[in-house]
Amino acid sequence: MPETDLASEVLGCRILAVDDEPANVRVLERLLNRAGFAEVRALTDPRMVMRTFETFEPDLLLLDLHMPWIDGFGILEMLSEVIPREEYFPILVLTGDLSEEVQDQALSMGARDFLTKPFNTSEVLLRIQNLLEARVLHLRLQRHNRTLEERVEQRTRDLAEAQVEILHRLALAAEYRDDLTGRHAERVGLLSALIGREVGLPEEDVRLLRRAATLHDVGKIGVSDSILMKPGPLSEYEFATMQQHTDIGRRILSGSRFRLLQMAAEVATSHHEWWNGAGYGKGLRGVDIPLTGRIVAVADVFDSLSHERPYKRAFTRKETLDYIRAGEGKQFDPQVVEAFFKLVDRGVVDRLDSLLAESLPELPGPSSFLRPDAEEGSQVGTEWGEEPSMAGEAKLGSAGGDGGSMGGDGAASGPAS
Repeated sequence: MPETDLASEVLGCRILAVDDEPANVRVLERLLNRAGFAEVRALTDPRMVMRTFETFEPDLLLLDLHMPWIDGFGILEMLSEVIPREEYFPILVLTGDLSEEVQDQALSMGARDFLTKPFNTSEVLLRIQNLLEARVLHLRLQRHNRTLEERVEQRTRDLAEAQVEILHRLALAAEYRDDLTGRHAERVGLLSALIGREVGLPEEDVRLLRRAATLHDVGKIGVSDSILMKPGPLSEYEFATMQQHTDIGRRILSGSRFRLLQMAAEVATSHHEWWNGAGYGKGLRGVDIPLTGRIVAVADVFDSLSHERPYKRAFTRKETLDYIRAGEGKQFDPQVVEAFFKLVDRGVVDRLDSLLAESLPELPGPSSFLRPDAEEGSQVGTEWGEEPSMAGEAKLGSAGGDGGSMGGDGAASGPAS
């Protein structure tokens, strides 16, 4: 919107004059009207100032200091509670006492300038014009800043959408290696978000987790097809190579200032950790494993076992659920397992494919993942419980799996294929 002429804007400003002497306010009102100011209001009762200030919304206040009921200092004190500090609101004090003490007190309470009584009409108009020009320019600057902020927000939203799309395609690139539909990553993302909501994650973290979880296996980009697609059990060397995908994923995703990528790096690194410490990644156990990794571990195994891959058959629903229940307290966080089975009992898990295109929101506004975290690598959500004293050793995967003996992406050491 083009700015109008400065002089015209100044004349369009609203002026409120407050003086208990009717003769003074009449003089001011006539003087300002003749100068071209159309929006002038005068008060002789200081008790009406605050109500008039709210309804009239003046751009400048002419204020006498010595009045009955409430003096000018009392008015200044009340106005200081309603005028934001960052707002430039000119108050021109009218007084016959220009002692240093009075000036210092008035200036410290928000006054911008002084007019001595009796008035010099030229001085009155010049001081008012100067103060109102500063007010108008300040308001213009505020409007300009708001416009810039809106443009930045729009660019940030555009960047956010582009980043989400790039990450989605990166997740698909990893999944197409052993899942030609590319839907495994999306299902794991959705199920992880639903479990996260069930365990009480903040809604923003739930939405972030939906996207971050799709990148859990992005490190598979660095694993050879001969290992990833192998139809039989992996050798010790092959299994060690497969395990490297968590570290590859970490290196791809880590180092970002943004929450989404920080969470994705956390998930990629930790989703093959075991509750009893027998998994891989960093060899974590119990609540030392990030909650996001514990959630994705359950979602990943459930979806991997439920669907056919080139190197394994799909497990039945009963086989898959029994498999996860058997891993409770060993491979999986017991409370995450309980949250998962609550979703099973409500029939939510059976509707994952239809839910993919339905109600669970995508990421919230750009602040959710373009906002830098206060501390990179901080874990998300609440940690629970005591660490169980259960032992276990990771075993070599089979059928192209990258997990241990209780499942993972294509792990098939549960029900026989």
